[in-house]
Amino acid sequence: MFDNLQDRFGSVLNNLRGQGRLTEDNIKETMRQVRMALLEADVALPVVRRFVEEVRERALGETVTKSLTPGQVMIKIVNDELIKLMGEANEQLDLTAQPPAVVLMAGLQGSGKTTSVAKLARWLQEKQGKSVMVVSCDVYRPAAIEQLRTVADEVGAEVCPSQTDQSPVEIAKRALDLARRHFKDVLIVDTAGRLHVDAAMMDEIKQVHAAIKPVETLFVVDSMTGQDAANTAKAFDEALPLTGVVLTKTDGDARGGAALSIRQITGKPIKFLGTGERTTALEPFYPDRVASRILGMGDVVSLVEEVQAKVDRDKAEKLVKKLHKGKEFDLVDFKEQLDQMNKMGGMMSLMEKLPGMSQIPDHIKDKASDKELGKLIAIINSMTPQERRFPAVIKGARKRRIAAGSGTQVQDVNRLLKQFTQMQRVLKKMKGGGMAKMMRSMQGRLPGGFPPGGFPPGGGGFPI
Repeated sequence: MFDNLQDRFGSVLNNLRGQGRLTEDNIKETMRQVRMALLEADVALPVVRRFVEEVRERALGETVTKSLTPGQVMIKIVNDELIKLMGEANEQLDLTAQPPAVVLMAGLQGSGKTTSVAKLARWLQEKQGKSVMVVSCDVYRPAAIEQLRTVADEVGAEVCPSQTDQSPVEIAKRALDLARRHFKDVLIVDTAGRLHVDAAMMDEIKQVHAAIKPVETLFVVDSMTGQDAANTAKAFDEALPLTGVVLTKTDGDARGGAALSIRQITGKPIKFLGTGERTTALEPFYPDRVASRILGMGDVVSLVEEVQAKVDRDKAEKLVKKLHKGKEFDLVDFKEQLDQMNKMGGMMSLMEKLPGMSQIPDHIKDKASDKELGKLIAIINSMTPQERRFPAVIKGARKRRIAAGSGTQVQDVNRLLKQFTQMQRVLKKMKGGGMAKMMRSMQGRLPGGFPPGGFPPGGGGFPI
């Protein structure tokens, strides 16, 4: 997400570097480029106008100190205004109600409501320690009820059964009663979507809302609809008292217009971002972290939180002990590192949180894509246990068999073995000198100086 904005903002602010001070002329030119960048990102025009004016006024009033360049001053101003635009701070779900706290999910058809219900149920169970029940009030799509049951089973949430011959209000009331009797902390209600906003849809969801009185009414919207997402959210808010927005499919949106428009147009905070298809791909929305990503400064805080939450510490410690004993790092260990990366959302999810990633050429990013990660795992899965433990035995005939078994080319197998050998060398240097020696050996390999072979396998031993 925000790839286009990152590129445009990076080039705009780079143009200010080397200039002695901020003047009315260079600020005017910078603001013209910022306006174009925001419009290309499909940010709503009123939002663009307000943002540009706020930045311009602050820039003209800034005194540039000797220690700062105009570019740095402008980055600080743009960063502050982006945070203000998106809502200052993360707004958490307010579940301070007598259990079960009811969360109503609303939105158009195809926005990702049902998947978001499962993601939110998983997030509440794993991050908040809540017991969760879910129910589908979508009686118009028989598959919707079955879909919710399937994804709820995947995340371990209890499902209140519903039928297409029941009324949505009846289903919601019965689910609330069942959640009380089963002592659930939270009940998440999935409602029917339509292909567009219509009166019948609004009347129905108003009735459901009145019957169960939710503490949170979340509007689920597809980020790829750009500023239309904000306009649709506004239409819903006029009918329902929305408390927040869940912005879905952000992994497929390179523009980011919805994220920048919603708060200003609706007055409602974005509470969560859907970042992929997996049920783990939901993250709270932090305006300061998103602003940092847009300006190419990464999101190290989220990265650290993700590592702490998802890295298998036992496996990591076992590998460290193995290396300290002088045992060889093999392809079994390498695959475990790749699996850890997959658990954390894939290589691209990690890379976009690193500072300076917008300056890395696309052809190098492509070598570190999630598709490439999957290819590496497929190649290792096609090896025999002996080959994984003793990679040196993998020669011509074995390479051809492994390539055929994994649906890849012999060149791909050669590339994996080369990258694996590089990582082996790096990890050998850990012995005796510890992490400091390893970090010295990695100089020039991280953003700003990737190795020619692409991103170091396993993120340069990152999950260890």
